[in-house]
Amino acid sequence: MKIRYIPYFLLILLAIGTACTDDDNVLATPYIPDRGNPGPGPTPPNYTSGSADFSTYVAIGNSLTAGYADGALYMDGQENSFPNILAGQFALAGGGAFEQPLVNDNLGGLLLGGNQITNNRLFFDVTSQLPMVVNGTPTTEVSQVLSGPFNNMGIPGAKSFHLLANGYGNVAGVANGLANPFFARIASSPNASVLEDVLAQNPTFFTLWIGSNDVLSYATSGGAGEDHNVTGNLDPATYGGSDITNSTVFAQVYGGILTALSQSASGGVVVNIPNVTDAPFFTTVPYNPIPLDAGTAAFVNNAYTDYNNGLLLAEGGTLISSEERALRTINFQGIPNNAVVIVDEDLTDLSGLGLPSLRQATEEDLLVLTSRTVIGTLADPNNPTSVYGVGVALQDELVLTPQEQTAVVNATTAFNGTIATLASQFNYGLFDANALLNQIATNGLNIGGNAVITDDYVTGGAFSLDGIHPSPRGYAVTANAILEVVNTTYGANLPMVNPIEYTGLNVQ
Repeated sequence: MKIRYIPYFLLILLAIGTACTDDDNVLATPYIPDRGNPGPGPTPPNYTSGSADFSTYVAIGNSLTAGYADGALYMDGQENSFPNILAGQFALAGGGAFEQPLVNDNLGGLLLGGNQITNNRLFFDVTSQLPMVVNGTPTTEVSQVLSGPFNNMGIPGAKSFHLLANGYGNVAGVANGLANPFFARIASSPNASVLEDVLAQNPTFFTLWIGSNDVLSYATSGGAGEDHNVTGNLDPATYGGSDITNSTVFAQVYGGILTALSQSASGGVVVNIPNVTDAPFFTTVPYNPIPLDAGTAAFVNNAYTDYNNGLLLAEGGTLISSEERALRTINFQGIPNNAVVIVDEDLTDLSGLGLPSLRQATEEDLLVLTSRTVIGTLADPNNPTSVYGVGVALQDELVLTPQEQTAVVNATTAFNGTIATLASQFNYGLFDANALLNQIATNGLNIGGNAVITDDYVTGGAFSLDGIHPSPRGYAVTANAILEVVNTTYGANLPMVNPIEYTGLNVQ
């Protein structure tokens, strides 16, 4: 497992370095005739759609389809969404207009009744060398419902079963969490479902990328939700926002969506679910970022004396094994890289002895990106010993433990098995996003010339500043991968776009 932690003063230098490319080796871009040249010029390529019909292309999915980036949905991000990029290429072979439900500005926040309900986007501040939230009051009011239809039906926050839920776009339900604000501003009626609004357009071609949130919300919450592959709960109406969807429910929903789409679509591409723990949201913050001198380490260890002695008593009473006692023992040293103290709910419950479920993190734990703003701060401003990660443990929602990672991997594997099986049954193209992200995370991906994108936070170029969603460059790479599937599956000959022409980092 690789964890990367780069001091912020190096980030902008590295970002500039990775932006250098060899312009003689860029990927192909669509032919654009020279309008000012009266001569005949070169003959434009004859792009064809093969057996596909792009006249009404509809993209269905969640935030990854909408163009969400940098922690928000904002106008520039939507313009660089992979479906909008695809639609530009489809237009070269008979593709029709592609309408997106653009927000009103580049701030990214949403208003409900004039009150801001979602955050503004992030940008990388060159002066502070840190990701910052852009200032300003957004102007996108959810209750001002847009008139569709819209070809981009990516709904940030949507899980698979939400696409079938009537009332998911009811403005009246947004305030109490019964409806999605992103769908509420574009739904054809308060009781419409996402899929109903998709089918009303009679799509001739589609992309479907849904299911990431069925496991992602559990992962980003540090495994705070329920895994319904364990509970066996088949009623998604009872699921919490951070739960993992039961794989049987997922299969039923996904099959129903493809069955409905097949009634009008000449073809489509389905996209599987990446292993979310490959994203920089989980690989940026190290498990051992605590520097202590010898004196401070001895002081901290003394504070944990009763806890450590209690563990010895629990071991002597055969309540825990020697291995668990060793795992749970707190021991800081006078070194620059001590592991943080965390809560681990999978440890043996020793609350009867007055012992909390604490241990120090190991390299197998994944600290979520948001933990970087917590580690080293004080839980109590008046108590200098209440340092998070040292004197006060990081709570469960900030750490994805190995057991929780296993739940994520198992669900992802089951969901992707369903997607692959159904893609084959319906003869639709399949884009293996899981394999692409693994390649980016493991070895990086060459996108032309000397340009390589990786999953490194800020400097890698593939991801935006929220550590989960692609950058414009990452979305361009995604669009190219889907175009390759379209060409292979349907006999089209559409050109790729040049990812180098898309930004990899939102800098101000």
